[in-house]
Amino acid sequence: MKLRIILMVLSLLAFLSATAGGYLYYSSLKESAFKEAERQAVARLEMIKVNLSSLLSEHKKSAGTLAGIKEISQHLVIPSNNTLISVNSILDHFKASLDVEVCYILDENGNTIASSNRNDEDSFVGINFSFRPYFKQAISNNPATYLALGVTSKRRGAYYSYPVYGKKSNLPVGLVVIKASIQLIEEEISLSPDEIVLVTDPHGIIFISNRKEWLYNSIWKLSADEKEDVIISRQFGEGPWLWNGLSLIDDKSAEDSSGKKYLMRSLDIDNFSGWKLVYLRDLSAISKIVSDPLLRITGPIVLALTILIGVSVFFLYGKATEEILLRRSVENALRESEERYRSLYNNTPAMLHSVDPDGRLVSVSEHWLDVMGYERGEVIGRMITDFYSEESRKLAREVVIPEFFRKGYYRDVQYRFVKKNGEEMDILLSAIADRDSEGIIKRSLSVSIDITERKRAEEALKIAKEELSRYSKELEMQVRKRTREITSIFKYTPAVVYMKDKDRRCMLVNSRYEELFGVRNEEIRGKTDYEILPEDTADCFRTSDLRVLETKQDCQFTENIRHEDGIHTYLSVKFPTYDETGAASGICAILTDITALKKAQDQLKRLSGSIITNQENERHAIARELHDELGQVLTALRMDSVWMYERLKESDKKAAQRALSMCDLVDKNIQDVRNMAIRLRPGVLDDLGLVDALEWYTSDFERRTGITCIFEHYNIPGISESIATASYRITQEALTNVARHAGASKVDVILRFESGILMLFVSDNGKGFSISALGESEGLGVAGMRERAGLVGGVLRVQSAMEKGATILFSVPVDEQSRSL
Repeated sequence: MKLRIILMVLSLLAFLSATAGGYLYYSSLKESAFKEAERQAVARLEMIKVNLSSLLSEHKKSAGTLAGIKEISQHLVIPSNNTLISVNSILDHFKASLDVEVCYILDENGNTIASSNRNDEDSFVGINFSFRPYFKQAISNNPATYLALGVTSKRRGAYYSYPVYGKKSNLPVGLVVIKASIQLIEEEISLSPDEIVLVTDPHGIIFISNRKEWLYNSIWKLSADEKEDVIISRQFGEGPWLWNGLSLIDDKSAEDSSGKKYLMRSLDIDNFSGWKLVYLRDLSAISKIVSDPLLRITGPIVLALTILIGVSVFFLYGKATEEILLRRSVENALRESEERYRSLYNNTPAMLHSVDPDGRLVSVSEHWLDVMGYERGEVIGRMITDFYSEESRKLAREVVIPEFFRKGYYRDVQYRFVKKNGEEMDILLSAIADRDSEGIIKRSLSVSIDITERKRAEEALKIAKEELSRYSKELEMQVRKRTREITSIFKYTPAVVYMKDKDRRCMLVNSRYEELFGVRNEEIRGKTDYEILPEDTADCFRTSDLRVLETKQDCQFTENIRHEDGIHTYLSVKFPTYDETGAASGICAILTDITALKKAQDQLKRLSGSIITNQENERHAIARELHDELGQVLTALRMDSVWMYERLKESDKKAAQRALSMCDLVDKNIQDVRNMAIRLRPGVLDDLGLVDALEWYTSDFERRTGITCIFEHYNIPGISESIATASYRITQEALTNVARHAGASKVDVILRFESGILMLFVSDNGKGFSISALGESEGLGVAGMRERAGLVGGVLRVQSAMEKGATILFSVPVDEQSRSL
């Protein structure tokens, strides 16, 4: 009986002890589960942020690649059905390859001119999207990524826009857009049933969510002004953007309209200003992580103790053993969760470290070790200040560390780390505190960003400013010196110099002007040319002066002015002068007497024309002789070689082989003679005209040199032999210079006729040269090309810069007399 009572008492005590222990254990597990859930929420949110950022930036480079395709640029500049077919094919290929919703092209006004969904009911073609921010940014030379609801398709998407540039323009002629489905991004984010992830815009509109009923709702109540902003943006359709009922309890939790509570964390999304990633987890689900297993195990125990109160202590001991095993199972689960956290911590590509309250390192990430050059065993337990420079060590001890343990965080402090190899690096460090349940700081969680290159750029900028200041002082001294020199030149130069205001009234003339026209500077100030000079001279000055004032550019003229000894020819250089606001305030002219030079040039031009004509005739004659005489002899020799081969191939194979070799050699000589004749004077130029001659020569040039040569021609009429010959020879010399000196991989030859002017362009993508040094490079054939251009009444201009290629432009008027049928 006593044993029974003792067992009952022991059983009761065991039951009460187990109940109390179970409650305490449940409370401990619940608290531990909530803390672990908070840590997991932070890690989970960071991981989701990284994945989301990666998904949202997935097609940036693809948009840039699409924008760089030549056919798209050509269609935007010169639309045509042929280019539209090519562009549509390219858009279809990119849509299929990237597995995106649609690819389309907008012109510079925002109109859709081509789209991969052109045949669908929700086609974009013809619709204007100039109101979209991704259009405004890209047309301003800034590629953009934009999240919005499609205006036509009513489907969510991430829009990637990239500017498209013309062939020789730095301004966009349109843009390409790739739209990726947000649904695909949502499917990439795997979540458990009790987790909610939201992506909200700066106004709190939910754009991405695994709870479909919350889409396009606002996470917080919107004011009237905020609703108006959303309506104007047209980013999320037509509304009404209802509040989903979520409200904050504190900075870590929230409650919805049904009373359900959530653990809440949020982060800003990189490269999307104001957009946030919000993570919610049902608190009741977190509680169930502990309560459900506990109830499943302790429920039968409580029932058994209630029915069988007299069960032996041994039975209670067995149940206690089961409880211990359960605890170990939970601890193992927590340990696995901690391992996942550590793996995320160590494998993140950022410099992360933690220190204890004594300033000693307790953990560092793998990236931190890689950058610093240490092994983990070499740094754990050491003072973090051991890795600082002396100056940074002092700053940390005296300012940063005390302030951190007072506030619990520190942002954007600049340190200098010293690597294992002694190299120093500048970093920007931010840290937050990890506290225990009593609010005492246990350790810090720090992120360091390498800003060494930024610091170097700042130092370089400082040095540049100092150099600029010194240069400004030197420039002032040079200006004063040059002013004295210019004053002397103005006074003693043999050229005629005058300055006028914008009404063409004289302000200043030099001594040579006074001498030639018999006036004094003081007498003519404020007067017009008609009050000073003969009418024909005043008319001449008026025409050229007005052109300079209208174009606001420096111009060069040849002006004939009557003097006592006859008419003199002057080379006039005139340019506008500007006031301090940058507005044209007048004109300055420098006239140089080139009468004698002009006569000599005319004589030289006639002589050069005769020489070049005779040279062309001689080339023609030599080419004809090579083709008709030597070509026929070689042909006959080849026929004899073939005859010898046929006669000897059976009786003397060695001699037959020798005859066959002679035949091959004769064939080569025939081809060389033909090529020499064509280069001396291509028959196609005489027989078919300039266009066919240039078509043949550019093809031959590409075959001989391996340089890509593209020839284009537009609206070319029949022209005279002299102009055709000059155009052909200029092209020949320009391409020869490209092959010898440019180091180019591509050259464009364009021939066009507009408004009575024949224009020839030869442009390459080679290394170019300095225009200022052109006088030293006459050996490149520029002088000869200019001479040929001048002899037919044309002009040759050269445009080039170092590493920018070179362009030769030949233009010549073609009137009715200069045309040939």
